[in-house]
Amino acid sequence: MTQSAQGFVRADPRDPARRPRVLVVEDEADIAAPLTMALRFLGLDAVTAESGREALASVAARTPDVILLDVALPDLDGFEVCRRLREAGAGVPVLFLTARDAVEDKIQGLTLGGDDYVTKPFDLNEVAARIQALLRRGREPRLSADRRLRAGWVELNPETHEVCRHGQPVELATTEFALLRYLLENTGRVISKAEILQEVWGYDFQGESRVVDTYVYYLRRKLGDTEQSLIRTVRGAGYLVAGSPAGHPGRG
Repeated sequence: MTQSAQGFVRADPRDPARRPRVLVVEDEADIAAPLTMALRFLGLDAVTAESGREALASVAARTPDVILLDVALPDLDGFEVCRRLREAGAGVPVLFLTARDAVEDKIQGLTLGGDDYVTKPFDLNEVAARIQALLRRGREPRLSADRRLRAGWVELNPETHEVCRHGQPVELATTEFALLRYLLENTGRVISKAEILQEVWGYDFQGESRVVDTYVYYLRRKLGDTEQSLIRTVRGAGYLVAGSPAGHPGRG
């Protein structure tokens, strides 16, 4: 961990109940202790877990706003922890914070449901900025998105972060929601995987990644789009949500 960061959380640091809660899952004390102290200094309610099972128990007891998750843990590795959280329906944003810097590891982490990936040694300013982005993504609707987005049998409310399928609520993880929202905001337009990665994940990967394909698969499964009539694959180009272009009847 290098450098220091400026506080960014607009909350009363004396009142933990009003501060965003961050769960730091890290078994190395020389990393966990200073990182937790730094996050608290920035105005976050930072707590720790030293193992994968302890992390799952902590989330079950009180869901945090963000999880900083190491991969190399003494029992369950971070990938398995993330997988179990997503299978249990937990939509809390997960930021992997690990020394495993291979592209394959990043893709695996994001494919399993992670929202971001930072490698060690890390800069606290970068981690703080990533946390801020995840908090904003999960809690603050964009000012321009003040109306519901609709396509086919799917409806998304940017203000309440609710998604309905045939009028019935659907539970989506944070990144799944962000991806569906971006797709619906661009209804009627072919969107490349590179653009999706940049706009939804904030990454500028070289070439295309399986991450987008995997998350589109998750969305299709949850939205009942088994015939791919809603989210269509345009081979060699990207994805297209069928329906009216933005600003037309597809938006309510």
